Amino acid sequence: MLTDPIADMLTRIRNASRIRAEKVDIPASKMKLEIAKILKEEGFIRAYKVIKDRKQGILRVNLKYTDGESVITDLQKVSKPGRRVYVGSAEIPKVMGGVGVAILTTPRGVLSDKTCRSDKVGGELLCFVW
Repeated sequence: MLTDPIADMLTRIRNASRIRAEKVDIPASKMKLEIAKILKEEGFIRAYKVIKDRKQGILRVNLKYTDGESVITDLQKVSKPGRRVYVGSAEIPKVMGGVGVAILTTPRGVLSDKTCRSDKVGGELLCFVW
């Protein structure tokens, strides 16, 4: 059993992008699906889909490359099981001066930092992607 499935997802994406893999398969969950949706909206991945199986399903993420280089430079987990990080809407950090994106889980669901700032909602800071 994994103690931190979100960290596992980020590590799988990071490792796949470093070896320039076309796609990566991740055990699916609702939270991971929402994170993949934000990565797609922000232009970090090409596409994603859920493949049904007899267990929890598989989230297949198609990675995006420009000129042979991965669009995702790095992914960093912020909140961990032993240390949760919560921020208000005014305290949400800008990632790489606005080039990257911070992903938060809020009372309104999983949102990007830009959406949280515009809607004035804070929450748990899950990860940074740039």
